[in-house]
Amino acid sequence: MVKRFLMMVFSFLLSLQAFAAPPLYRAYVDGLACPFCVYGIEKKLGQLDGVEKIESNLKTGELRIQMREGKSLTEEQVREAVKSSGFSLRSIGQLEVGQEP
Repeated sequence: MVKRFLMMVFSFLLSLQAFAAPPLYRAYVDGLACPFCVYGIEKKLGQLDGVEKIESNLKTGELRIQMREGKSLTEEQVREAVKSSGFSLRSIGQLEVGQEP
């Protein structure tokens, strides 16, 4: 009985963590050629309200943008930041909880 109760509590706590995950976006950018290119885009994106963390992959042109809880991004915000850095936004989408990061 106690074991079952503890399992239920543990499951409940894990589900709360999944709902509390801050928004995460994945964007693909065309034209990245060097670390300075990535730095320029990260600097511009970092100026947007609510951006908490940016991870980038120079080879694939992938950016992962993690927002603070309660904040979100629009495609237009990202497109403008990427364009002002001299590059083109290929695509952007929000990753769902449990989706491959």
